[in-house]
Amino acid sequence: MTKREISTKVAWAMLNRPYRWGGDDPLAGWDCSGLCIEILRAVGIFPRQGDATAASLEKMYPVVPTPHEGCLAFWAGSDGHINHVAYMLDGEHCIEAGGGGSTTTTEDAAIEQNAYVRVRTVASRPRLVGYCDPFSV
Repeated sequence: MTKREISTKVAWAMLNRPYRWGGDDPLAGWDCSGLCIEILRAVGIFPRQGDATAASLEKMYPVVPTPHEGCLAFWAGSDGHINHVAYMLDGEHCIEAGGGGSTTTTEDAAIEQNAYVRVRTVASRPRLVGYCDPFSV
């Protein structure tokens, strides 16, 4: 089994965990970049020590024109700055930590806001910026 395939199994195992702003912990929850970092760390692609935002993850890996399993997808806010990242399952579906924001700091808040790790299509979120492939480095 390749690192790409293992990382997808790890991503599936994260489903339904709570979203937490700034989160990077399997028990307390993840934000979007924390989730993607955890998936990449599980297969040794992201350093054990370190952190990154969605915007900085986009700069770390080679851009690809077409998404596929293991790619990261990026979206921008209305200001044009990258503010969201998700792990691609295939060319259309991704696993993301979403539904919350800066007020989602506890599991109770995540439940109230319906914020969790979930599967979505890339088309379900506006302002898609593009994709990168962390496995091609």
